[in-house]
Amino acid sequence: MELDSSDDLDTIIRFNFVEQYKVLNEFISPSYLIEEPYRFLLVSIARGDGRLSNVFRKARVGEVLGLRLLNELVELGIVELEDSREPALKAYPNQKLEKALRSYKIEPKIRFKKPFHRFWFGFVEPYHKDLNRGKSKRFYENFNQHFAQLHSFVFEQLSQELLNVHFNNQLIINGNYWDKHSEFDIWATHKDGTKILGECKYTNRRVCKSELSKLRQKAKTSELEVDIFALFSKNGFSNELKNSIDKDLLLFELEDFKQLLIV
Repeated sequence: MELDSSDDLDTIIRFNFVEQYKVLNEFISPSYLIEEPYRFLLVSIARGDGRLSNVFRKARVGEVLGLRLLNELVELGIVELEDSREPALKAYPNQKLEKALRSYKIEPKIRFKKPFHRFWFGFVEPYHKDLNRGKSKRFYENFNQHFAQLHSFVFEQLSQELLNVHFNNQLIINGNYWDKHSEFDIWATHKDGTKILGECKYTNRRVCKSELSKLRQKAKTSELEVDIFALFSKNGFSNELKNSIDKDLLLFELEDFKQLLIV
């Protein structure tokens, strides 16, 4: 398949993935991925938070079948599991948990290895019946409402890469972090033991100091010991943040991502 690189991404997706849906659908391999129950599972991964139990629930598959399908998708290189780094709830086996935590389960998340699959099963495949009939209204409505989420996901991945470049590729752990209280875009550990907590904002407004304050509070609630806070913004930062003298703060703007083009 050839795409015109002079077109913007919006044009490529709107015209190629709608007008040529039937052609592109033949490219999905193995072909059974667009059949039940694989289709349900993949759509659930693409449109949810990735947590194992939530994916199985939304796909309406039991744990036994879900794990079998998931293992097959991992072997095919379509998805991967990201283990939770949350500490165990119990400090010792017989410890009694408070009632609110008894049903809570520490579990991994399922991630697509390629953004294309996330796009296809999150935006295209749910509307396959309409697109097969040449109808695109619902596809466009969903595209306009939710496409920024896909941008945000890729921006988050690139931010993780940029952070590692900033630290001369010395990060030994770099990825998301989630626990019973909150979720964080980046939780990284440097070889020297430095802990870095990051937040990524792919929005059309500047990031203000209140975002940093919220991140600090979330870290405190989750009992994370943070040495450096890193903020990544598509649209820059407020003057208050840019003029901050906080020694534990790093700011990255869109211009900084050019570093990824030369490494």
